[in-house]
Amino acid sequence: MRLLNRSAGLVSRHRRGRLAGLLVMLLGLVLTGGLYAAFSPASAEQTQSTDELVAQGRELFLVGCSTCHGQNGEGVRTQDGKQLGPSLVGVGAAAVDFQVGTGRMPMAQPGAQAPRKEPVYDEGEIAALAAYVAWLGPGPAIPTPDDYSVEGLSEEERAAAVTRGGQIFLTNCTACHGFYGSGGAMPRGGHAPAIRGVSDKHIYEAMLTGPQAMDVFSNGNIPPDGKRDVIAYLNSIQENPDFGGFSLGSFGPVSEGLAAWILGVGVLVGAAVWIAAHSTRSSKEKAADS
Repeated sequence: MRLLNRSAGLVSRHRRGRLAGLLVMLLGLVLTGGLYAAFSPASAEQTQSTDELVAQGRELFLVGCSTCHGQNGEGVRTQDGKQLGPSLVGVGAAAVDFQVGTGRMPMAQPGAQAPRKEPVYDEGEIAALAAYVAWLGPGPAIPTPDDYSVEGLSEEERAAAVTRGGQIFLTNCTACHGFYGSGGAMPRGGHAPAIRGVSDKHIYEAMLTGPQAMDVFSNGNIPPDGKRDVIAYLNSIQENPDFGGFSLGSFGPVSEGLAAWILGVGVLVGAAVWIAAHSTRSSKEKAADS
């Protein structure tokens, strides 16, 4: 009898131990969840606000963009197989922020290249469109000032960034944009726009996404620090005055060569004609005197 009571006591204590452990685990889960909800409510609000932003962006997209890009951003082709609007799946929020933020999109009609103009949408609507396109597929995100700004650098670091950026720009960009960033003509009706006076964020986004005829300089081609250095170089060009006289539009050899031919050769031809005319007159006068 005493042995049975001892066995029952052991079983009872074993059950109580299992129940106590289960209760402690449940209590820990409840406490952890309560502390997380109390001290980090911003994440839930951020998710909700992101969903709302995507929904707003989809509404704007269906009204202003779906005619060319499709209702789900899949792109649209005409009956003859030409691309009316490319697919936006995977282009990322940075491409939308650049195209819509610079007024290139929406286009009035398809063309060789979208010109820069005043934006149609405000900043909130641009953010909503960017969030919706980013939701369609992963792509480059909108850069932050930490990516493209050189404000936090010292004078020595900024000078070094300008030097490195100039080397990158002269190697990869001058063939289209000119050595001074003034732009120029391109084949098949395109053109390289002037990039002087463009915001740092949009220059960074252009390098990151490669709009229209421009090549894509991903972070594998030009790292983020290199893109920032290019922006530092372009800013230095805009800040420094022209000490060489007339800039002739800063188009480089084209305008300078044209000026040399028209002015330089024109002056030489005029001088030669004047000399020849006066030489002939002097010879006639001498012949008449004799």
